[in-house]
Amino acid sequence: MLAGRLRALGFARPIVVHENRTVLVSIGRSGQLRLHRGYAYSSDRTLEAIIQFVNAKTRPARTVAEREIQAFPIDSYLAPRRPRRRRPPNKHDREVLKELAKMHTRLNHELFGGELSKIEFRISDRMRTRLGEVTVDPRSARLIEITISRRHWDRDGIQEVEKTLLHEMVHQWQAESGFKVDHGAAFKKKAREVGAAPGARRALDRVAAVSG
Repeated sequence: MLAGRLRALGFARPIVVHENRTVLVSIGRSGQLRLHRGYAYSSDRTLEAIIQFVNAKTRPARTVAEREIQAFPIDSYLAPRRPRRRRPPNKHDREVLKELAKMHTRLNHELFGGELSKIEFRISDRMRTRLGEVTVDPRSARLIEITISRRHWDRDGIQEVEKTLLHEMVHQWQAESGFKVDHGAAFKKKAREVGAAPGARRALDRVAAVSG
């Protein structure tokens, strides 16, 4: 499906579709395009940007294409990693998760009319540039969990964490309302309605992953 869409947009080079989570878009030594299968959920505009990225002759042209590629929330369409054996949360983390659940319940009733489902939360030690993220099952579009950066929780204070959680709850609303989970028009409209920040903080390692 993904290769066929690219062909329909005029892309003629060989295409390799993969599930590598580190390098999402790249050009192989023999000139073939290597592309994560999650881009099958993207718009033609994103695919056209990928073609532009591959064919760009100048750095400014490639930069413009990279920005458009990065606007697509590929993280939401990455297959979940194989479950790791997680250690049971310690006392501190249990308190944090409890606070996040309480915050979610309050915001749900105040701003979403109580229509959002209860959701699992996770605290991440690995998130360095992102404040929070949602994990979506790419097959069912079901939201699996909301993750909050431990650094964000420890450093920025409860009010900033609430802003981040509200942003992720708009994504939850998208998933549960049948919309694509992205930062498009539906997201921005709902974000304005509930007072969430429409801009997304994206991980810089995803920028680096789009390389030649």
